[in-house]
Amino acid sequence: MSGKKALICGVTGQDGAYLSRLLLEKGYEVHGASRDAQAASFANLQTLKIRDKVQVTSVNVTDFRSVMQAVERIGPDEIYNLAAQSSVGLSFEQPAQTLESISLGTLNILEAIRFAHRPIRLYSAGSSECFGNCDTAADESTPFRPRSPYAIAKAAAFWEVANYREAYGLFACTGILFNHESPLRPERYVTRKIAMGAARIARGDTEKLYLGNIGIRRDWGWAPDYVEAMWSMLQQPTPDDFVIATGETHSLEEFVALAFAEVGLDWKAHVVSDPALLRPSDLETGRGNPAKATQVLGWKARHRLKDVVSMMVAAEMQGKS
Repeated sequence: MSGKKALICGVTGQDGAYLSRLLLEKGYEVHGASRDAQAASFANLQTLKIRDKVQVTSVNVTDFRSVMQAVERIGPDEIYNLAAQSSVGLSFEQPAQTLESISLGTLNILEAIRFAHRPIRLYSAGSSECFGNCDTAADESTPFRPRSPYAIAKAAAFWEVANYREAYGLFACTGILFNHESPLRPERYVTRKIAMGAARIARGDTEKLYLGNIGIRRDWGWAPDYVEAMWSMLQQPTPDDFVIATGETHSLEEFVALAFAEVGLDWKAHVVSDPALLRPSDLETGRGNPAKATQVLGWKARHRLKDVVSMMVAAEMQGKS
């Protein structure tokens, strides 16, 4: 048993739920923060059957006083910042809210740790979107070329963490995660939409599945694998940033084909390309190089695309999130 306390900001999301489960298994006292804990459903925690084991609290990361009060009240050993607006597509519709929730939220957490005068370790959720198009596999030295409000905000947060680590000696790390999926993804995410669509059509629904650009290529992993990397970063003797990825790239068309093959269907008979679903600017290719994470953290992705798709479709066919 570790006896440590962890505060997870953004506990209601996919990563927050899987990370909560992992930390509970490791003997942590887990505190999960949401903007309004009284109104939140914590459905993902309930799905994983751990809702009663996570102590929930209300924290608004864009309000410094709210963050500071939570840090003082809980006294965490580790803080995992997974909060804020997490949809690239939505960021084009809500750029100001996206920038505020990510960049200001990260700054407030860093400031709260600085003022707490305690050896709190911080994990901050970065994003592969910061790299832009990856013609070659991106690693920790690859320059950022963000192409969405979401990516711009994540890039700003990355440099905030790096600056506080250097200027104030904080133990603060950013995990630059490439796409990682699971049945806990919100329905607005294309991977969940595809898994749901394949299952729905397999059950007899005749409505087509409408998608945008299926030519994009991404490095897709399994979310429960990736939260292990988050935890591992905070167990190292010195803080650093890490790219977390499978190192493999596949097209969204491959994802679709695999999903429909899982239920014995030909995707071409059921999928329609809808120009209305195209983004103002989209990345053609995303590919990560996790060599540093493998060498330093001893971390490797255990699941590849076919595994991810199979598990997501199976969950939908069983009617489980």
